[in-house]
Amino acid sequence: MVLKVGWGQALAWRRNRQLLDPIGRLPPEAVVRRLCGVQAQVASSADLAVRVRTKAGRPGEVSTALADGRLIKTWAMRGTLHLLTPVEGADFLSLLASGRTWERPSWQRAFGMPLEAWARLRPIVRDALEAGPLTREELVAAIVAEPGLEHLGEELMRGWGTLLKPLAWQGDLCFGPARGNRVTFMRPEAASPDWPGVPDPDHSGPRAIAAYLAAYGPSTIENFHGFLARGWMGARQLRGWFAGLGNRLVGVEVEGERRFVLAEDVDDLARARPTKAVRLLGAFDQYVLGPGTDDVHVVAAPSRRLVSKQSGWIAPVVVLGGVVAGTWELAGDVVQVAWFGESGAPPGAALAEEVARLGSIIGRSLEPAVTPI
Repeated sequence: MVLKVGWGQALAWRRNRQLLDPIGRLPPEAVVRRLCGVQAQVASSADLAVRVRTKAGRPGEVSTALADGRLIKTWAMRGTLHLLTPVEGADFLSLLASGRTWERPSWQRAFGMPLEAWARLRPIVRDALEAGPLTREELVAAIVAEPGLEHLGEELMRGWGTLLKPLAWQGDLCFGPARGNRVTFMRPEAASPDWPGVPDPDHSGPRAIAAYLAAYGPSTIENFHGFLARGWMGARQLRGWFAGLGNRLVGVEVEGERRFVLAEDVDDLARARPTKAVRLLGAFDQYVLGPGTDDVHVVAAPSRRLVSKQSGWIAPVVVLGGVVAGTWELAGDVVQVAWFGESGAPPGAALAEEVARLGSIIGRSLEPAVTPI
């Protein structure tokens, strides 16, 4: 018999899995593992994503976890910078590498990089990083010294790192400790003693999907596809990885929609109950990025433009009962909340309590100011 649940129930279970209701007490690497990575384009947002999910967190814990190798930082899902745990993160990198975007004719034409040039680039980078972390400038100098790769200098110096991302997915580099205001790159095995290497995608695919469903279920193949790569993977490949879960994968019905969860989570999902708890989440939070901003069950269609903004910016959000009910920004000591009209009356007391919790995390006394829109 297929389990049937409502979205309030499904999102309550998801919030519990993501350490948002109740708030957890796990160390940074366990939070990152639970979320299948934390987007880290903005370091302060990544730090907040971890700290809002733990009662016991302290300033600097994420940096410490990076320094001692419990976490690594590298380009991962959707080509964006992420914090990952070494072992579980390697599974996701494996899937990204299996898309082999650098072999597409459009990539080769755009960057003047035929396949034989890619074959030369990888060992140059690996050899250059053997001696330890290098700044972008130092690494680029080693690359453009190779005959036939001189033309890559300008592109490699761009902050987007487009040409370096395939190397990250193949386990050739990750980010190292900053040198002043400059980023550095290093080998993943030097960054973490736990780095396992990039596994075979047919082995890592089912593991990565299981980890995703444990945090973002009930979900679909399309949700996972969007989370991972936004169109870089073939549908047949994705279906094969899902099939690799065998009887661990169970179909459920959420208000008439067919979704998937892990078999071991069905009973907990059935017991979950809707909640009206309020949470303030920072920019680029995984609660929104996991299902995608186009998932109308989390971000209502009329509000998407207020959450997903220009240049890929994902606004800090207010979550009410599992649904994004507004956005917020910090102006001095005031948390200015833009409350979405379709979310009903703002819950003043609950918002004030959550603003106070945010203040305790960032070490400031904060006051809320709510503007319905």
